Amino acid sequence: PASQITSMESGKNTEDHLKVCKMEKKILRKQIRAQHMLMRHEGIECASHATQSLVIANAGLGNGMSRHQLHRIAENYGVVETLLMPPKKPYSFVKYESTEEAKKAFDALNGKEITLEDSVQNIVLYCNFVEKVVWKNSAPTSLPPDLKVIENIISPEEEREMLESIDWRGDEDTQNAQKTLKHRRVKHFGYEFLYVNNSVDKDKPLPGGLPEICIPFLEKCLKQGYIKHKPDQLTVNQYEPGQGIPPHIDTHSAFEDEIISLSLGSEIVMDFKHPDGHTVAVMLPRRSLLVMTGESRYLWSHGITPRKYDVIQASELGQKVGTITADVRDLTLKRRETRTSFTFRKVRRSSCNCIYPSVCDSQKGQQRQAEPSFPHGEREASELEQEYVHKVYEEIATHFSSTRHSPWPRVAEFLRSLPEGSIVADVGCGNGKYLGISRDLYMIGCDRSKNLVDICAEKNSQAFICDALSVPIRSSSCDACISIAVIHHFSTAERRLAAIRELVRLLKPGGKALIYVWAMEQEYKNQKSKYLKKKHGSTDKEEEGNTGTSQGLPDDEIPDGQLLGDSKDKGCAAQPGSRLPVHTNRTSFPSPDMLVPWHLRGGIKKKGASVGEVSFPAGSKESQQLSPVFHRYYHVFHEGELEAACRSLDCVRILKNYYDQGNWCVVLEKL
Repeated sequence: PASQITSMESGKNTEDHLKVCKMEKKILRKQIRAQHMLMRHEGIECASHATQSLVIANAGLGNGMSRHQLHRIAENYGVVETLLMPPKKPYSFVKYESTEEAKKAFDALNGKEITLEDSVQNIVLYCNFVEKVVWKNSAPTSLPPDLKVIENIISPEEEREMLESIDWRGDEDTQNAQKTLKHRRVKHFGYEFLYVNNSVDKDKPLPGGLPEICIPFLEKCLKQGYIKHKPDQLTVNQYEPGQGIPPHIDTHSAFEDEIISLSLGSEIVMDFKHPDGHTVAVMLPRRSLLVMTGESRYLWSHGITPRKYDVIQASELGQKVGTITADVRDLTLKRRETRTSFTFRKVRRSSCNCIYPSVCDSQKGQQRQAEPSFPHGEREASELEQEYVHKVYEEIATHFSSTRHSPWPRVAEFLRSLPEGSIVADVGCGNGKYLGISRDLYMIGCDRSKNLVDICAEKNSQAFICDALSVPIRSSSCDACISIAVIHHFSTAERRLAAIRELVRLLKPGGKALIYVWAMEQEYKNQKSKYLKKKHGSTDKEEEGNTGTSQGLPDDEIPDGQLLGDSKDKGCAAQPGSRLPVHTNRTSFPSPDMLVPWHLRGGIKKKGASVGEVSFPAGSKESQQLSPVFHRYYHVFHEGELEAACRSLDCVRILKNYYDQGNWCVVLEKL
């Protein structure tokens, strides 16, 4: 009957209406959840009215959505002006040419289910309106120091031949047989690479050596200067999409400086990580050669994150060497393909003598024997400084001086601001780079190192030998004094305070002193110092200072009773009798008291060495023997520590204190 049909249709309509209401409520819940997530993560508030911009939840790089797919979806509803896809986030931002177009997309995409490209996974999109989105991109990053990537090192034909030369069906009984490591296949030549400790057994070479097809390639690398040693170990890995390499550093004592890796079959993004936590994602294009030497080989770990997609620059599509910059306007996903790597190494026949002792297995045992203890008293402090400051600077004077040639800008500014005819003492003058800064000043320098004072004499600068705790200059005779990167070499709070008191003694009433000390805080106001940011390969150059400009700081209020070295709240001050750690250059400081390595470069003639002394190539066995590592004692100052010491003296007032690229600085006046 018609009435029954009408009743059934009415029931169906009611059921459909309930389903629609239920779906609308679900979409609303998801929208609200997305709003809260956006506010919590990014501080961006969604708008209650229609705007030109949408945030689309579940359509981010973190969900597996590519830029190409999202743009294709969004442009169905209008002209897309901007598409922002933040890395690792589950949402994206779309700005349309008009509010009407954005509203059209809002209505169509809310609750819409789509299938991701190259995947069987379905996702549901949820939209909200947002006002103008301002997204701060990460600053562009550079490659890790001493890292090179050479594009198109071989031709496609050579790539094919090298890939075909590896017989993955080889005899399992042979010593260089393949092995399977979590979905990747491995073959070893020359020596078996031991993944348990990233090393080799030097006493167990594999028969046959390296494959013949690799010899022309290696000769080409030697001729082009990409490598200095001919490798004798090869590991071939074949990776399926989604597989990776755990982060690691190849053992120092096992291999020489250079490690090279050839990427065949597909490009890949490799992650490099510094000990301070800084990471750099580096694109390795297909048929490119990765060359790791120096710091990138010894200090940075490298690995490949297991995943099926890499986040890359959309404009490059993975074809350009370089770091992956987090530009939200130019990021997309690239599906990984099967990649084969040929990694060549040269087995080391002597111990490693690198400048990164904290991560060097060859030097860790030596450190335990050689590391001095934090001094108990005055006598031990004097002995520590004699061994780990005075003797070291005598040994490295020539090399040290070759790296100290540029006056630090704010020190030069202080000197040039002094009245004409001022008498200025540079206490701890080193090679005298400030002694000739202005002809209008009468400057005299002094230093504990005879060899550095001799270098001053060679420059016709006035300097003499003395200890900074006892300067043979008449009291109240100087208009100004400077102490640049000196006081941090004194090993107790009392001796550091005595050094400041001696500076003040030299000043006339109204005279000024400028003091620079190395800062514990090498990252200040979210800015890394040049010591951390600088190319880490130049580890010996101007490491306590800078060659650029910097910003001053307001004078902080520090209690007058706080003494120099009173850093209990900092939690890591050395205690009497405890061992001094050896610092890893270009990393943050875990302790205020430590030994900092100085690697004497091969071929640098020490003071008094014969003119005919022979220099050897860096990395050679001879250069290892001629390039010892010296350790210098440092106490790095935490914020407020230097001012507190100065304020503890009755006869001075602080005119200015500031932070200058990794140094705490004070300008004081004698009352």
